[in-house]
Amino acid sequence: MAKLYLVPTPIGNLGDITLRALRILKEVSLILAEDTRTTGNLLKHYDIHNKLQAYHIHNEHKALKNIVQRLSDGEEMALVSDAGTPSVSDPGFLLVRECVKNGIPVETLPGATAFVPALVNSGFPSDRFFFEGFLPHKKGRQTRLKELAQLPHTLIIYESPHRLVKTLEQLTEFLGPERPVTVSRELTKIHEETIRGRLTEVYDFYKEKTVKGEIVIVVGQVGDL
Repeated sequence: MAKLYLVPTPIGNLGDITLRALRILKEVSLILAEDTRTTGNLLKHYDIHNKLQAYHIHNEHKALKNIVQRLSDGEEMALVSDAGTPSVSDPGFLLVRECVKNGIPVETLPGATAFVPALVNSGFPSDRFFFEGFLPHKKGRQTRLKELAQLPHTLIIYESPHRLVKTLEQLTEFLGPERPVTVSRELTKIHEETIRGRLTEVYDFYKEKTVKGEIVIVVGQVGDL
């Protein structure tokens, strides 16, 4: 029966995958992977032998038609990203939209994603929050920061190591130096780290450091710290 499964994969610790996810990865006819090498290592760890096909930001438009056709013909496939839940700041949206348009069932499994543990660990209000994902790199970046400054909710931002200091500097400028922030790095891994403080303090902490690993920035409101 035709179906697309969206399967979350661990964001670091390989133990953070569900039994159901492992079963789906074994049973589908094809696994669509953001990076077949990364997913291949995960499958090898769990002794899963299945077919892999690359599906990432650089080929998703080109691959879309063929994948949808195969699904329409009755195949069951799983979509995974390198880490976390597909389509959350990763490829997946286009394929899900086309499946919905073509009447192909889509089933999303619950599982790992980076922003949830970072948010809960921050200690900031989590009843309402705004997930920004990655900020624009150039065009529209300052405009977006001004918009985020007006939101009354906890903010969640993904960032890469080499842009962290610049982003913290700009958040300090546009949101204000007294806003509380946590920077969570290498979540679920051996060197997991969360640095807390006001934006100006955390910026000063990182501006002279070399940083590695994926990063989640959580910004609260003045008074949350």
